[in-house]
Amino acid sequence: MEMTAILLRTTFMYFFVFLILRLMGKREIGKLSVFDLVISIMIAEIAVIVIETTEKSLLSAVSPILLLVLIQIGFAFLSLKSRKIRMLLDGKPSVLIRDGHLNRKEMLKQRYNLDDLLLQLREKQVAAVEDVELAVLESTGKLSVITKKTDGREAQGESRPSSSDKSEQGPVIRYEVLPMPLIMDGIVQDENLEKLGKTRFWLKNELQKFDVDNFKQVFLCSIDHKGKLYVDKK
Repeated sequence: MEMTAILLRTTFMYFFVFLILRLMGKREIGKLSVFDLVISIMIAEIAVIVIETTEKSLLSAVSPILLLVLIQIGFAFLSLKSRKIRMLLDGKPSVLIRDGHLNRKEMLKQRYNLDDLLLQLREKQVAAVEDVELAVLESTGKLSVITKKTDGREAQGESRPSSSDKSEQGPVIRYEVLPMPLIMDGIVQDENLEKLGKTRFWLKNELQKFDVDNFKQVFLCSIDHKGKLYVDKK
């Protein structure tokens, strides 16, 4: 009789946890931040207790899981509205390599050793640190790598572009994360503007080229390493 109860509870919890994860969204499957990982571990532990503790009713057993789901969904909605909450829950990306040079201070802060770094680079088919333009340790623990681009015309023995050609390509901007967000959900990221040495006045003039008169009209505005703006309106 007890074995039957355990089997029934196992079946119920399988479909229940499956439904819960679906409600929490695909983000939980494709990307696990520290906050997501804690929630997932707690749900798994509670599910095991529910299966083993047959003397407790299912309603009282699954109530903690429902509470965790409400907390997760609530913080998810808050993080959509506030970048500060996103940074608090998910953390901030860390630059480990820039222009072929290791950021030892950041590696020590993240307790990220050289063996881990070289392993991740090999998985990205990168043989040497000097070949890396930018390597960013994301909040999920994944290493994003941008390698240095070689001029294909040089490889074919052709001459390099002149300085006048380079000026036509637009400014090359270096910063921590590519691309850099300038507006998120209608809110100007003044910290990123300061890193670029730009002002809100400059940004407003640039947005007028996209028929945007108010920052609130922009859902996302970012700039790439060539100084090109991407604008997505609300």
